[in-house]
Amino acid sequence: MKKTVAALALALTLSLGGTAWAKPYIMSPGDELTIVVYNHEEFSPNKGQYDSRYIVRPDGMLTFPLAGEINTTGLSVEEFTAELARRLSEYIIQPKISVNIAKLGTTRVFVLGEVSKPGLHELTKSHRVLDAIGSAQGFTEYAAKKHVFLVRNGDKNNIREINLNNYIAKGDMSQNVVLNEGDCLYLTSNGKISFAKDIMPFISSYYYVKNSSD
Repeated sequence: MKKTVAALALALTLSLGGTAWAKPYIMSPGDELTIVVYNHEEFSPNKGQYDSRYIVRPDGMLTFPLAGEINTTGLSVEEFTAELARRLSEYIIQPKISVNIAKLGTTRVFVLGEVSKPGLHELTKSHRVLDAIGSAQGFTEYAAKKHVFLVRNGDKNNIREINLNNYIAKGDMSQNVVLNEGDCLYLTSNGKISFAKDIMPFISSYYYVKNSSD
């Protein structure tokens, strides 16, 4: 019964997150953008095409002619468009720009502990805490929802505690944070976490491969 209630609570939260509490899509590494600067075909890297695709790199950066490198981390498409227009305005009078996501990138995150399907999950479209928990098929009846730990990029010195109850009961959007590639969510049963015991056995091989390929 408790597990069913928990699942219903999560479903309601996810439903609310897609309506009145919906937030703009936050750009992610791997996103392919179609960018058009009207009346300026020279910005297309492909000859004969008026618009071309630009890809957000794994570090969140995107390079655009004249504008240089733009850090897309935490930006919505609208915010990115505004920043690109601001930079290009130094060279073009009132640039008119259209930015669309042609293909969504994926964000791989770990969801461990008291969830139905612990492990590595790929998120698309939205990359927030509840998206990750939903991908892991929800929390179990034993999950301490007041004590969800977010480990950023495998760094034991960069751990944030999240209170999901504040989001579910109070609509505290600050608890449903954006996740980055390689982040780890750990749902405890007792409100405690041991990095060496609970986290590292699952993610050490991932970070070894990731760091070797960088």
